[in-house]
Amino acid sequence: MSLAVLRSRALSGMEALPVSVEVHLANGLPSFTIVGLPDAEVREAKDRVRAALQNVGFEIPARRITINLAPADLPKESGRFDLPIALGILAASGQIPAKELDKYEFAGELSLSGRLRPVRGALAMTFAIQRTGRGARRGFILPKANADEAALVLDARVYPADTLLQVCAHFSAVTEDARLERYSNPAPVQAPSYPDFSDVKGQLHVKRALEIAAAGNHSILLAGPPGAGKSMLAARFPGLLPPMTDEEALEAAAVHSLTGRFSAQQWRARPFRSPHHTSSGVALVGGGNLPRPGEISLAHCGVLFLDELPEFDRKVLEVLREPLESGRITISRAANQADFPARFQLIAAMNPCPCGWYGHPSGKCHCTSEAAQRYQDRISGPLLDRIDMQVEVTAMQPDAMATQADGESTAAIGTRVARAHALQLERQGKVNSRLSTREIDRYCALDGASERTLRAAMSMMNWSARAYHRVLKVARTIADITDSPVITSENMAEAIGYRRGLRDR
Repeated sequence: MSLAVLRSRALSGMEALPVSVEVHLANGLPSFTIVGLPDAEVREAKDRVRAALQNVGFEIPARRITINLAPADLPKESGRFDLPIALGILAASGQIPAKELDKYEFAGELSLSGRLRPVRGALAMTFAIQRTGRGARRGFILPKANADEAALVLDARVYPADTLLQVCAHFSAVTEDARLERYSNPAPVQAPSYPDFSDVKGQLHVKRALEIAAAGNHSILLAGPPGAGKSMLAARFPGLLPPMTDEEALEAAAVHSLTGRFSAQQWRARPFRSPHHTSSGVALVGGGNLPRPGEISLAHCGVLFLDELPEFDRKVLEVLREPLESGRITISRAANQADFPARFQLIAAMNPCPCGWYGHPSGKCHCTSEAAQRYQDRISGPLLDRIDMQVEVTAMQPDAMATQADGESTAAIGTRVARAHALQLERQGKVNSRLSTREIDRYCALDGASERTLRAAMSMMNWSARAYHRVLKVARTIADITDSPVITSENMAEAIGYRRGLRDR
């Protein structure tokens, strides 16, 4: 037999599209050619595969070897095709049986010694295999280092291997002992660990705002002088969020799998991403010739913390405007287009002026009011309009720090957040921050006093229609925390207070 066909997958955004690895041996001068839109990593497979086959004791046919990765118009990248290419050469030259190859899909990079190295996107590939019809569903042979993440997909037929020889023995075995075993490793049951809010003394109004933000999935901006506790509070915020559902955990894990950095210890832990303010727009939203996820997608189902917000390049911050609304990011290139999920919760922190001490009673600040305003104006109005809550964080005095008791624990605050979150899901099937305009009219009922309060604030502060709807959603969350069926004037007044941002003070 001079032709062998094996199955693999190519990544395109979050999708793992099927690829046929066709291996043909023909007469003629010995050569090794790979076609089908391969990138440099795939073209280099011929050298890795040749050395791996020789070092484990197989023969390289002295013939014209042609590898076709179909479909031809789909870009192919990474070393995941090394394993199916090597097996295809062995099957086409008769060195291993080919009758069972069509029952499996393959992915794995080969070292020169024949060992299998991990690849990116194992979880996405396993998802794609499981979405095929049950009758057409194949087993998945991949490196053992990827087995834990692939096995997170329910009922996946995962067969990990350490070396190329183990895979070859699986198809050449005359007894079951030599065959690869199906991997079944239950997801880690250990609850994720987060820093505790009890470490933070004082700042009760900020903790209250973060509780509301967590309960309704609202974005929040913390503004205050250096050392006031903004970063410390933000780092503890993921612990307030409700436990991840199975769907959320798999979605978040699949995104991290695309970068090759997923580990089982991250399972069900809310992502917390804190990119440096020198990050580029591509680092934040994703990109590249073959698009990969950025920080907003890596924060999917978790928290994106932007510290020193005005220090980010303004053009970089503007790319957040669309995903903050839609929860997705679409990256278009001339050759292809990729969609990534980006349903993150934004927490931003900033100083009020370049030196950080504007308005502080110590008198440390020597910035003029114009300099402070220019610093705050680095954040555009449209972006600020999309941030639900803006909270001032004041510095605590040293004597107050010494006398303050420990703060309320994350578990205590999280209990209230979970109750309000469950109430929202029961009432409307989603958190308050994702309510549409029509759903706001249905679920954010106002009494007479709260409606008058909101109208007065709208008139005084010249809010946009977006601000109006976002205030309503925050007020609905506050009412949920207090188990109020309607939004009271007290709930509305508190929500308006959180909306009074830097430019309204």
